[in-house]
Amino acid sequence: MKGDRARVAAALFSVAGLILGIVVTVVLQGEQPAQSGDRRRVIRPEKAPNTGLPFSPGILVGNTLYVSGHLGRDPVTSQLVRGGIEVETRQALANVREVLRTAGMDFKDVASVTAYITSFEDFAKFNAVYQKSFPADPPARATVQVTALNDGARVELQMVAVRR
Repeated sequence: MKGDRARVAAALFSVAGLILGIVVTVVLQGEQPAQSGDRRRVIRPEKAPNTGLPFSPGILVGNTLYVSGHLGRDPVTSQLVRGGIEVETRQALANVREVLRTAGMDFKDVASVTAYITSFEDFAKFNAVYQKSFPADPPARATVQVTALNDGARVELQMVAVRR
């Protein structure tokens, strides 16, 4: 009986602590003035492929830019460039660079990259091109092999950048 009461009391104290933590967090967040730079802003470069798909090339919140996945599409025709993974990687990087520059950033500001490739047989070729954009102190990166990408692409790049 005493053991059951102790367990119930401990559970009640745990729940009370959780609720108190939530209340304190909400109150402290509510007291902080809203930063005008923290608003969500769509980044849409003029020189960007227009696929008509429902996504934004980039979203800037404060000093952080979230860059959507970009294929190696020609910015004029919106068609996938031909010539293999090296050509696609160069074009995807160029497209991402336009998003970065529109937000007042460049590759030096990239903190994280997720690279999707359709074959690890292309990994060395991909890296040879990728490394030219990040020659020193490259960002954190995950490279994932996927079964397929839109329009038969071989590579798609997604990034997060932080203005310094």
